[in-house]
Amino acid sequence: MTQSPVMGNDATTALIGALVERGLAGLRARSAEAAALLEDATFAERVGKVIAASDFALETLRKQPGLLATLKRDEGAEAFAPPVLSAERSTQWPEQLRSYRAAESTRLVWRDVLGLDEVDAILAGSTRLAENCLRTALEALETEFAQRHGVVRAADGSAQRLVVFGLGKLGGGELNFSSDIDLVYTYPQGGESDGARSLAAEDYFARLGQRLAKLLDEPTVDGFSHRVDLRLRPFGNAGRVALSFAGMDQYFQREGRDWERYAWLKARAVAGDIEAGEQWLQTLRPFVYRRYLDFTALDGLREMKAAIAAEVARRELADDIKRGPGGIREIEFLAQALQLIHGGREATLRERRLLPALDALMRTRQISQEDGDALIHAYRFLRKLENRLQMLRDAQTHALPENPLDRARIAQCLGYPDWGALDAALAAQRARVAAEFGELLAPRQRDVTPGVLSGYWRALPNSGNAEALATAGFGDPASADAALRDFANSGGVLGLSDGARARLDRVLPALLEGAARSSQPDAAIKRLLVLLRAILRRASYLALLDEQPSALNRLVDVVARSALLAERLALYPLLLDELLDTRVGGPMPDREVMRRECEPALHEDDPETALRALNEKRLALSFRIALAALDGRQSARDSMRQLAWLAEEVVRVVLRMVHAEVVAAHGEVAGGRFAVIGYGSLGGEELGFGSDLDLVFLFDADPSAISSGTRSLEAGRWYARLAQKLVALLGAATGAGRLYDVDVRLRPDGAKGLLVSSVSSYRDYQLERAWTWEHQALVRARGVAGDASLLSEFDAIRERTLSQPRDARKLQEEVGSMRLKMRAELDRSDAARFDLKQGAGGLVDLEFLLQFLVLRDSSSHAALLEPRDTQGLIDALRAAGTLDETQAQSLLCVHGYFVSEGLNCTLDRRPRLLPEGEATLSARAVVREEVSRHGLGFDLAADSQPIQ
Repeated sequence: MTQSPVMGNDATTALIGALVERGLAGLRARSAEAAALLEDATFAERVGKVIAASDFALETLRKQPGLLATLKRDEGAEAFAPPVLSAERSTQWPEQLRSYRAAESTRLVWRDVLGLDEVDAILAGSTRLAENCLRTALEALETEFAQRHGVVRAADGSAQRLVVFGLGKLGGGELNFSSDIDLVYTYPQGGESDGARSLAAEDYFARLGQRLAKLLDEPTVDGFSHRVDLRLRPFGNAGRVALSFAGMDQYFQREGRDWERYAWLKARAVAGDIEAGEQWLQTLRPFVYRRYLDFTALDGLREMKAAIAAEVARRELADDIKRGPGGIREIEFLAQALQLIHGGREATLRERRLLPALDALMRTRQISQEDGDALIHAYRFLRKLENRLQMLRDAQTHALPENPLDRARIAQCLGYPDWGALDAALAAQRARVAAEFGELLAPRQRDVTPGVLSGYWRALPNSGNAEALATAGFGDPASADAALRDFANSGGVLGLSDGARARLDRVLPALLEGAARSSQPDAAIKRLLVLLRAILRRASYLALLDEQPSALNRLVDVVARSALLAERLALYPLLLDELLDTRVGGPMPDREVMRRECEPALHEDDPETALRALNEKRLALSFRIALAALDGRQSARDSMRQLAWLAEEVVRVVLRMVHAEVVAAHGEVAGGRFAVIGYGSLGGEELGFGSDLDLVFLFDADPSAISSGTRSLEAGRWYARLAQKLVALLGAATGAGRLYDVDVRLRPDGAKGLLVSSVSSYRDYQLERAWTWEHQALVRARGVAGDASLLSEFDAIRERTLSQPRDARKLQEEVGSMRLKMRAELDRSDAARFDLKQGAGGLVDLEFLLQFLVLRDSSSHAALLEPRDTQGLIDALRAAGTLDETQAQSLLCVHGYFVSEGLNCTLDRRPRLLPEGEATLSARAVVREEVSRHGLGFDLAADSQPIQ
């Protein structure tokens, strides 16, 4: 807000002027030094502005006239240093702390009223002042207690200190001018003090905490330092003054309430053993931030808001800018509720400070930029006004004054011509805040007239007419009715609490109505009931569907169109979070994003937890990719490429996990290298949903090398152990399922060969003993993880192998023969349906054609060795002249059609068998024509075809 002169023309302004003059006269009379300083008219005018805004500041300047010289010298740019509390003069501690607090608070008034600091800096200054008083007082008391009782020592002999947590605005670093401070006392471990007058830890720290509160809070002739509120501790006033960390853990595990999640969101260790306190707060994070989207946080918010509203009405606090409608607390609650809902998934939202939290909410698109900016502006407006209300007389007030002179002082010192102008500006800000806060609570307050389906559901299981389902549009109402009756009569439903049952009674009719409008009503309701059975005991998921109609509608749409995604949602309800993830409709993740998403699993100490976290991230990312494919927001080829990237990043992370594990058990192999090669759809970056990974493992080490650990292994066994653990972890069952099934049969000599090949033996095998079909597989092979130099060596081996000159007729015979064998075993086509992968003219025919052309022509066209994916291979063959433009475009279109149809089948859990329609017949004809043109006998005997 802009500053304006205090003086005006009306009678009220004249009163303010008289008040200022009396204040200045009093200061001049206080000391000759003050009188001399105030001879400077400009400085006197500045002092007058402060007097107009704050009786408290005037009183402090009278008691500490030396402050005037300091303020004139540097405008209070530097904070005052806290006092030194000497053990020999403990009776003076209260006076020292109170004088320091008054001086520093007056400096803050000066900086605020004269527009030298923004409100953010004033709030930070008030926080720093409270922290300085706390730490100074506690350190003095700790010295005194150590002399009297000794130091508390745990069973292991380690010294224990009190930990002081600041909650509320102190924890958030945004303390207002005359606020109380919310404190909770804890200590790391129990024990006894080692002095002559020994105390148990519980008594020692309770007494210390009580003395600390009294030293700061007790009024004296000098006032108080800080009002201390200890009611936020476990069990409130009935609870112990100080609890050990173990006691705190037990409390939050058994007794923690929703409102405490809001309180501890802002918690910060502010005095005592700060390092231990911050470490313990990390263990409390699962209580504050649930792992998944948690809309149950809104229940706690509604309860707190209702209690506050009742208090406001009872005490007539409508003009309270903190607790009243559109006040500061509504902004805080709005931000904290969204943090609690989304903070388990979004680490950037775990923020104690309100303004950075609002910034993070905007960055993660939980609130719009416009709304966020409006809330930030309103918050700063209200906090500045709140400070001015308190600066007037150092009162802990949030109520607008009734006295006309007080109103005029506040308005004019904030730059408004009169109270009416300030009141109008305040009303506009409060209206915007109230609207935003109401919007947060609005979703469940949808006033939908109960329909036929709602009445039908509520009548089950003993009544209800299936005709309601038929009327709604279900094709098989009898089957749907039976399923719904069975569900309504299930133990899971009958055992629900009243609150959960109320949620279900709102959610299920909405699901029925959505299913009736969907593309497959009967399939949708069956799939939804499977999901509901899985989440009935998970209050957060029912709350999500209850609070967010958009998520509910999205869920119905997804399960109606995709049996695969419905199945995954039922198995892993955590994926429901993805239905509301703001990133779902945005750009799809690239390699770098996937790497950033997967790597945090490496920071988990427990291997099982790390594996589960990684799998949950894989599930979420693959679900996001599936939604984009289902919605047609990207092509099937793009989706398969992203799935391959995701698998690659997962393999890299798991490799790092198992490498650390093997090193810990057996030491390192000096100079050794290891690489993971992806074959098949992984290597070709065309991975499907649920596809396994074809992997081959290479190593390079001195044949005589032995690992450095006490349980040493020779190099070959060391790398075999590494590969075994990699395969085991990729396929290990976790709470989020398995990462991937792994197929290692494409290694040299197949199932008979070693799991891990040395790079030299792999080279020899590929150049001297490998079958042609193994060279075909090598066309799509690509290094995906491991040592970069070894991956480069693999590329060199691959290029040398594939670029060997070959006898065209022999190659033609071998490729054709292998394809005919595969088709005889794997083709599931029948008279009416075509197996789009293994059928004649299908995907595998196209892959064999491209592999044949690469093997035949790469000795003279090195560019054919670079691509691994189908599109890249076709483009390279066109550039080499093997395919003309028309042929290449036709094959690209066919491939796009096949993979798109295959993906649709996968998403709806259907066999990849297509009806012999016109599009399918046309696509097959293109492939078969190209196969025939290049002399490959996929339909007839290979040796009867001409050589091209």
